[in-house]
Amino acid sequence: MQTLLKNIRACEICKAHLPLGPRPIVAAHPDSRIVIIGQAPGTKVHKTGVPWDDPSGKQLRKWLDVTDEQFYNASKIALVPMGFCYPGKGKSGDLPPRPECAPQWHDQLLQKMPNLELIILIGMYAQKYYLKEKTQKTLTLTVENYQEYLPKYFPLPHPSPRNRFWLSKNPWFEKKVIPVLQKKVKELLT
Repeated sequence: MQTLLKNIRACEICKAHLPLGPRPIVAAHPDSRIVIIGQAPGTKVHKTGVPWDDPSGKQLRKWLDVTDEQFYNASKIALVPMGFCYPGKGKSGDLPPRPECAPQWHDQLLQKMPNLELIILIGMYAQKYYLKEKTQKTLTLTVENYQEYLPKYFPLPHPSPRNRFWLSKNPWFEKKVIPVLQKKVKELLT
C-alpha cells in the first residue's frame, strides 16, 4: 500500500491540464473499512494537502457523525477522490474531476483494502463510475433509492455549501437517509 500511495502522490499523468500543477491528494490504509469516493480537491485542499479540509468536509463529517480524529484515521476511513488533483475553475464551480485518475488508480487501491465494507459515493461522477447503468436518471433519484445499492455502496449528494438549495428542496435526505448512513458508519467504526 505504501508504494502505491507513493506512486499516486508522484503521479503527473494529466499535468498539462492542471492549472495549479499536480498535487494528488489521497488517504488509504490496508485496514480501511470505509472508503469515501469524492470528486476532486478544491483550491483549499490543494494548498493544505489534507483531504476534505474545507466547508464541504465539515458538512460531510457532520452527515457521517464522526470526529475529525475518526475521519482522518485512514485505518478506518480511506479518502479517495475521482480526480486526485485540483482540476481548475469552471463556469459554475470547479471543473469535473480529471478522467484519467479513477481508471489508473482506483482498482489498485481497492484491491489493497481487503477489509473494505462500505463505499460512500459522493456526487454524480463517483456514482456513474461505480454504479454504471444502475444509476437513476438523476442524482436525487439515485440518493433517494440508496437502499438498492447497499450493503456495498451508499450514494450521497456533494456536501458543498453550494448544495444548500438541493438540501432545502429535499428535506427527506437529512430526515431519512442521514440516520441510516450514521448508523452504518458507527457500526463499521466500532
